Amino acid sequence: MLTNKYLVNIGYNNVVVLKRIISVVNADAAPVKRLKEEARRQNKLIDATNGRRTRAVIITDSDHVILSSIQPETVTQRIEDRNE
Repeated sequence: MLTNKYLVNIGYNNVVVLKRIISVVNADAAPVKRLKEEARRQNKLIDATNGRRTRAVIITDSDHVILSSIQPETVTQRIEDRNE
């Protein structure tokens, strides 16, 4: 069973399994926008923004692309807090 130690809150009560995260990137870069579109075409895009502006894009080891409305720095800090 997963506990909070293995989950990272990415905003609005949405969580991601810590060990599945490969990268957290800023959503504004053009290559990231292409990555989002490719994930959408492959049905591997998960929108966890609750209708808000996308600020961080989380890439997982299963090639899923997760959109979050919190800053990449905040997601990174939450990941670091879980690793302690």
